[in-house]
Amino acid sequence: MLFWQEKPAFGLTSKDVNVLTNAQEYRTQLLDLIANAKKRIYITTLYLQDDEAGREILAALHSASLANPSLEIKVLVDFHRAQRGLIGAEKSEGNASLYCDSLEKFNSNVQVYGVPVKAKELFGVLHLKGFVIDDTLLYSGASLNNVYLQYSDRYRLDRYFLVSQSELCDSVVDFIESTLLSSEAVPRIDQRPLKRMADFKLEQKQLMRELKSASYKSAQNLNTHAMGIRLFLGLGRRNNELNRLIKALFDTTEQELVLYTPYFNFPAPLMRSLRRLLKQGKQVTIVVGDKTANDFYLPPSEPFSKIGALPYLYETILHKFVKSQKRHIDNGNLNVYLWKHESNSFHLKGICCDRKVHLLSGHNLNPRAWGLDIENGILIEDPEQTIMRDIDNERQEILKHCRRLTGPDDLETMSDYPQPVKKLLGQAKRVKVDFIIKRFI
Repeated sequence: MLFWQEKPAFGLTSKDVNVLTNAQEYRTQLLDLIANAKKRIYITTLYLQDDEAGREILAALHSASLANPSLEIKVLVDFHRAQRGLIGAEKSEGNASLYCDSLEKFNSNVQVYGVPVKAKELFGVLHLKGFVIDDTLLYSGASLNNVYLQYSDRYRLDRYFLVSQSELCDSVVDFIESTLLSSEAVPRIDQRPLKRMADFKLEQKQLMRELKSASYKSAQNLNTHAMGIRLFLGLGRRNNELNRLIKALFDTTEQELVLYTPYFNFPAPLMRSLRRLLKQGKQVTIVVGDKTANDFYLPPSEPFSKIGALPYLYETILHKFVKSQKRHIDNGNLNVYLWKHESNSFHLKGICCDRKVHLLSGHNLNPRAWGLDIENGILIEDPEQTIMRDIDNERQEILKHCRRLTGPDDLETMSDYPQPVKKLLGQAKRVKVDFIIKRFI
């Protein structure tokens, strides 16, 4: 029995899974689900932004509540992220100002909560994904703002899955209610005066302890379907069931492993597994965003900011990997694809193992996700490959804007970078700060 099969699965059929392929579909589907909700809406996301798309979603939630007062609507976002402006902006109430003003305006039953995973945002955030709307789980790594929802021309591409499974949705809601909302460390952030961390410091530490050992409830009955789905949760480096699952997917691959990640910065355990797979002659495909498709990227024409050096740092890591694995690229065992489409950005993450097991997650497959943020994922096991047509279609849509790397010469190096980037990365490497940066960003 494989590691993940120790946990009973919720039964699925291929009709229960719908794979969307672009941000516009994601936005349309989300608004439609909200408008037609009958009993419950639970949204868990890193942030709901105070911009046109964020306001559209929040207004839709309030309208749904006013139209159906018995509808339960709860939104959970990261406590710290909700109460700061964008990087570089002046100090403000952040997105929480929108939540408070909207509640005052609509006076509905919508409730917005802030989850403080760590004492400071730098050391970990709420990275749980998934929207439960009645008995449908809309699962994506995307948050809620203009670019994720393609409110105008630009978009940030992610993965978008609709899963219809009532018991699965019950399990997500049960975790939210029993572990998060039951804690005094998870306050409302749509009511003034806003709470401060100092108001619930001890409760926050207790919540952290509980989260490190928490898990979703599994299916109660044996799965009679060939296809099944399981929920996984992870926080911290020790006893992290999601990390353990990811490592197991790498290590049990028999033929082909497909990886999506926006930031090429694998934790050491995954990098070791990856190299081992290639030595064994297994097929590995990695799809990663070009540095210009990174959400931290700043064009050279714009004023330089230190955060803008990150995409270049990730490219140096990718360059080193491609150079060391050139023989596997040449023999076709390793395919590394770089995604770039105009000024849009890339935020995909997930794993496909042997065309039969699919992990959807907000997990970036990087050290920060591995040890700091609280992450979740849904694992679809499909031994008869009943949804592979949809998965292959999604993959083909993604690869439309990709180029396959033939070697390290296909990537820029430090000598090609803008002078401020070269200077900063050079300084970081000399004092070994780059190692710390790779772990925290």
